[in-house]
Amino acid sequence: MITWLQLAFGTWVVLLPGRLVARALGVAGIAESFVWSVTLVAAALAITFAVHGSLLLTLLLVLAAGAIAFPFSRRRDAGRGWNPLVALAGIGFGIALWSLEGIVRGDALFHLGRMRKLDDFGSLSLRAVDEFRDGGLHPGYAFPLWHGWLALVGKVTALDPTQVVLHESALLTPLAFVLAYELGREIFGSAAAGVATLLAQVAMIALAPGSGGAYRTLELPGTTARQLLVPAAVIVFFRFVRRPSRALAATLALAATALAFVHPTYALFLAIVLGGYTLARLIAVRELRINVLALIAYGLPMALVFLWLKPIVDETESRGAVAQGIRQYGSDLVVHSQTRYHLDAGVPSRTGAVAIAALVLAPLAALSARRRWASLVLGGTALVLALELWPLVFPHFSHLVSLSQSRRAAGFLPFAVAFAGGLAVLRRALGVVLLSAALAAGIALQLAWPGDFGLHLEHGGPAAAAWIALFGSLGGLAVAAWRARRFERPAALAALLFVLPVAVDGFAHWDPLGSHDSAALTPGLVRFLRESVPERAVVYADLQTSYRISAYAPVYVANGPPTHVADTKANDPYARAAALKRFLRTGDDAVLRRAGAEWLVLRRGEWRRGRGTLVYRDERFRAFRLQSPP
Repeated sequence: MITWLQLAFGTWVVLLPGRLVARALGVAGIAESFVWSVTLVAAALAITFAVHGSLLLTLLLVLAAGAIAFPFSRRRDAGRGWNPLVALAGIGFGIALWSLEGIVRGDALFHLGRMRKLDDFGSLSLRAVDEFRDGGLHPGYAFPLWHGWLALVGKVTALDPTQVVLHESALLTPLAFVLAYELGREIFGSAAAGVATLLAQVAMIALAPGSGGAYRTLELPGTTARQLLVPAAVIVFFRFVRRPSRALAATLALAATALAFVHPTYALFLAIVLGGYTLARLIAVRELRINVLALIAYGLPMALVFLWLKPIVDETESRGAVAQGIRQYGSDLVVHSQTRYHLDAGVPSRTGAVAIAALVLAPLAALSARRRWASLVLGGTALVLALELWPLVFPHFSHLVSLSQSRRAAGFLPFAVAFAGGLAVLRRALGVVLLSAALAAGIALQLAWPGDFGLHLEHGGPAAAAWIALFGSLGGLAVAAWRARRFERPAALAALLFVLPVAVDGFAHWDPLGSHDSAALTPGLVRFLRESVPERAVVYADLQTSYRISAYAPVYVANGPPTHVADTKANDPYARAAALKRFLRTGDDAVLRRAGAEWLVLRRGEWRRGRGTLVYRDERFRAFRLQSPP
């Protein structure tokens, strides 16, 4: 309970300056406040890196911005605040998530290492947070914006970064709930539709996978980008096209910038959806100028971030990338040749009942084609699925963003909006009959296709759903030019009945993840590395040990698992792994010298390769100080 209160206070402190700045500018919605919070951290981090300061300077700059904005914010209307019921539901869901995480695992170890260096190091720079002292920037996380945001929460609370990584998702869940609700309310202009959108989003993302789904990892940059920054950007986009202002244009530009820094490809995927919306809105000639301005406000800063990242991306190794990618992700693809392949049509509907229903319901947006939500559904669905399912286009798209990323674009289909909008159209057509039909459909789809949430596609969802969505949306765009009638009625209760079977199944599989890490460091070794090894020293160890040392101690390592290391020329993770094998086989000191190693940590079974002075030992590890560090 104490840790929850500490994290709640720290999260509030980091969010508050953004709220004050947004309110001072007269754009005080929750989405705008979150965007400005992330923006202030980005600006403060940039100054910190420029002057080689510490994270304390970053925190002081963020708080100073809030203090400056405070007197101006008092003169403005508070704007839209948290919906209390939605926020309360999010808090309850977050508390339920609290017990699911036992250890830091997978990608979270990589991000924990960056947070720890931001928290512990002075004289910060972009390169300071890398895992290797002699490596290069990660093209996806070159500017550690979200790592800095989380590190500030830890700095305010004085909690170890490990606790922030383990449990901050529980504190971000209420924000995810409110943003999902605001997304529907803003796009549809209806609180009931906002509830339907929220239900669809939570059911598909958090309940269908079981064990909290993606909400369990809201602290990770990729999940934050998808579940927080993307809906915030869409909300600001739609507020701008409805009520244009310079403050909203600036907020939209900053949302795009933040998203591009936190997860670059996700910013591009959202741009594709918004581009589809803009094309679909060509039927509203009077809105053409403002829609184009909104797209420029979003797209231009995103493009500038991409230009900044280009030299780093150019350093990424790409030898045999196409063949390797097809081998690695072949289960998600339909491959005709190395130049002609596309995403399997079962991927878009793989996340279960809500996704399938959303795809099938998407063409119904044509019955309200003049509405903005319908344009988002028809235009966004048609453009994304055309890119993903057209074998003449998908290879070029994959070459641009990498095959590992291009597969993920299908997740940016406006599922929740299509679901809420499609039910609203059916509510108008079927009346109360929809309630029983929704419950029956939810049960049937949950039993037939509960979802495929593995790393690679096993059985997927029904391919027909994706093809219905693609061709139905294209047909809907064709009739949008002449159909102006609004044919809908909000259907929050029908949405609740549909997702009820998903929720029952999701909570039935609300199981804590394992708390055992076979490659874990011992507490004694962690304490030794933190207390006896100087900060920024280079520690040499095997791949899995190095990965964890980088996460739990403020030091650099010399190698790491290639799947968790950016494959750039400077990093060259496969060459580092080959050098490690040579050292473990022969004990060649030249490997340590070339790596710049100053300390050596060996596991049981590797001790015969020990070098230097033995300075630490336990039942699993030995640590040596090298006699002649380079």
